[in-house]
Amino acid sequence: MRFSVEQMINLPGMKVLNCHEIEGIGLIIEIEKMAKSCTCRKCGYQTSSIHQNHWRIVQDLPISDRQVQLKINRRQFRCKKCQKIFSEELDFIEKNRGYTKRLAADIIKQVLDSNIRSVALRNDLTDEEIESMLNAQAILIESIDFARVKRIGIDEIALVKGQGNYLAIIVDLDTNKPIEILRSALRSSASLSRRSEELRKVFEGWGYAVLEQIHEVSIDLWNPYKNLVEELMPNVDVTADRFHVMKQITDELDTARKSEKRAAEKILNKPEKERKLTGITKSKYSLLKNEKDLTEQQKEKLKSVLEVSPQLSKMHALKEEFRYIFETKYSWGEGVLKLLDWMHNAMSFFPKSIGTIQRWFGEIVGYFDNRTTSGVVEGINNKLKLIKRLGYGFRNFENFKLRSLLTWHFGINYP
Repeated sequence: MRFSVEQMINLPGMKVLNCHEIEGIGLIIEIEKMAKSCTCRKCGYQTSSIHQNHWRIVQDLPISDRQVQLKINRRQFRCKKCQKIFSEELDFIEKNRGYTKRLAADIIKQVLDSNIRSVALRNDLTDEEIESMLNAQAILIESIDFARVKRIGIDEIALVKGQGNYLAIIVDLDTNKPIEILRSALRSSASLSRRSEELRKVFEGWGYAVLEQIHEVSIDLWNPYKNLVEELMPNVDVTADRFHVMKQITDELDTARKSEKRAAEKILNKPEKERKLTGITKSKYSLLKNEKDLTEQQKEKLKSVLEVSPQLSKMHALKEEFRYIFETKYSWGEGVLKLLDWMHNAMSFFPKSIGTIQRWFGEIVGYFDNRTTSGVVEGINNKLKLIKRLGYGFRNFENFKLRSLLTWHFGINYP
């Protein structure tokens, strides 16, 4: 029985002294270290002189759905050389914690897939105990190795669409993991200015050595971010994220769709009016979505809208051509020529987007050098929305930030 329990608890270097079960509590397993001696932390002398036994109880991972309490003899030794009294180290328990490291790791994994209240009830813990486990992992976030960061993406996402609250996300583009999240704010000129200053503090906190080694930054089309990274990062190349440029084009196409629908509603000829409206109504996703990703039903809808609107037909073709330019592996020179030709052909259809491309031309064609984008942020955005829902709002932003970053950076295997 003792040997099988030692196998089940799997704590190398520990031996089982006793094991019994108490109804309503679970298994109580008494353990202590196998070693007869311990090294003095002050002078390094090896001693076997036990000063006293000191028992403590901590919660461990359950065994066969039974709660497990480890009753541990953490012995105190007296060093014969320096006379210091010290306690032996137990590497599977954090100092002053009532649970093992591996239980905390398992609980946090559960929380990352659920919420604190549900996990607390499932594991017979309090919310406060689980929050303590989460906060103890903040060191993982504080110890992110920025010395490895060479390429980053900066983007803003709205956790709740239409409510105007945004988060700024910094992503390591080589690991595809977020490494910083800035507090949400209304997307006004004043709040964006504050966000830029918050971002400056973050970058300056990384130190010059880190900023000097960053050689590429992918950003959305916002000048304050561009000016900031160029000011602080001496060796950086700024690339405009192509998905944000693509969004400018699809937004302009959608504006044209709405205009065409309004014009159709004013047609006096009833059969012609119905023909146009039948083709245009509910055509948004068929027009804006990548054509190769359309469902059969969406393809049929696209066909009908293109038949009734030469304007939308031409704009849709240009939108697909623009996407193709950036999805095809052109060299920098070929990519630039293809984009210039597209701009010439699209001038009368996408005047707003053309203006944006002209202002950001250098940053946009920089994509053809390394094909860098912040597209990974879309997947990060979806996970953050899920975390927000599971956390019932996270009124404390720091808790939300910690929980979010742990989703990507938590992965320690404890014994």
